[in-house]
Amino acid sequence: MKDFYGTKLETPFMLGTAQYPSPAILSNAFKRSGASVATVSLRREASDAKAGQDFWQLIKELNVHILPNTAGCHTVKEAVTTAHMAREIFGTPWIKLEVIGEEDTLQPDVFGLVEAARILSEEGFQVFPYTTEDLVVADKLVDAGCRVLMPWGAPIGSGMGLNNVFGLRALRSHFPDIPLVVDAGLGLPSQAAQAMELGMDAILLNTAVSKAGDPAKMAEAFALAIRSGQLAEQADPMQPRDMASPSTPLLGKAFLD
Repeated sequence: MKDFYGTKLETPFMLGTAQYPSPAILSNAFKRSGASVATVSLRREASDAKAGQDFWQLIKELNVHILPNTAGCHTVKEAVTTAHMAREIFGTPWIKLEVIGEEDTLQPDVFGLVEAARILSEEGFQVFPYTTEDLVVADKLVDAGCRVLMPWGAPIGSGMGLNNVFGLRALRSHFPDIPLVVDAGLGLPSQAAQAMELGMDAILLNTAVSKAGDPAKMAEAFALAIRSGQLAEQADPMQPRDMASPSTPLLGKAFLD
């Protein structure tokens, strides 16, 4: 597994911390998932002083890497300001950078994203940009200092899976040395397995687990699927072909006259 700004993750699973029915269910979901990274919204942490402290204590007890995010930011200034606040509160240079440009799809504003990524990289942040699968945008993000790319699978919270398999495969081919994390849009473990089979380095999701009838069981299901897809990609799977190929060889087969 590739390193993320010099950090080797124990598992390629990053899990969000929002919208769980209770703190106990959140904690149990993380335990069952084996996730190595928790994404945390600054708004959730700071919305209420006491509640924020209790939530932060819960996250620390998960004993995982913390990836603060700039969720809900729509401008470069807002995202950069939020990132600085997150670094102060959470004590990490990691930041999942979101600059939202369209309300219905929550599609990233890629122009603002590149600008914010450059500013934050120059200020010592280690940026994890939430982006589209566009190759040109990805190249500009790398030029801006990003050493990780987080292309979406589909719009946030949609559960539609991988809307552009070709685009993700092209990203993998063009950026073989950059860690790629599919972020957003996954609804089923099978979709996570598919992403890992494409050669992605990790999966980040939230809604598919937190909104499941049994979040802990769904978290474990995703963990197993991610591991399965990872093993499948490492095993050098067979490639599709147009014609049938017999699995039982004809050599040595008895023929009757």
